[in-house]
Amino acid sequence: MGLIIDYIDGQTPLDEDEKEGILMPQISTRGELDEFEQLGVENAIIWLKTTKPTIGAMLTQDFVKELHYRMFNNIWAWAGDFRKTNKNIGVDKYAIPVELRILLDDCRYWIENKPFNEIEIAIRASYRMVAIHPFANGNDRHSRLFADALMSNGFGLPYFTWGGSNLAKHGDARTLYLQALKRADDQDFAPLIAFAQS
Repeated sequence: MGLIIDYIDGQTPLDEDEKEGILMPQISTRGELDEFEQLGVENAIIWLKTTKPTIGAMLTQDFVKELHYRMFNNIWAWAGDFRKTNKNIGVDKYAIPVELRILLDDCRYWIENKPFNEIEIAIRASYRMVAIHPFANGNDRHSRLFADALMSNGFGLPYFTWGGSNLAKHGDARTLYLQALKRADDQDFAPLIAFAQS
């Protein structure tokens, strides 16, 4: 039968060949996929808490890819690999490594020179990561967990609460999150910072 996904506002559709990379043939619907992906996110959180990567280790392309792999390696054959197709969001597939390097360099600069506080650094990093959209799937969750890793492992601060809701599902929290991302498009990060802490 294959994987049937109904997309909601803000979700990036998978190409058919990307859907064929599913490692769990029992998953056939968006709801089932969301459940298994959430389990993967929880496994990645445990990995972060046990390995305790340093800020220097986290600001590398290898870490960015490893985090995605840890989140989704039980679900997608291409977990941890940069996308090979262009999407309705994100930079051109060939620009991903360059744009990611620029983001990570910017993060180092922000941390060393403190133009923003730690919370805003993590939020700006998350926003830029999702704007790059390095992976075929899971970019929102990955970018939020990347911010949480910076907060916890890098700055010694608690994880964000991100509205206390499952943002993969349609609802008020997702609407507020998408509105905050749109405001960040205009360099107004206050709504996204407020949402992340709500």
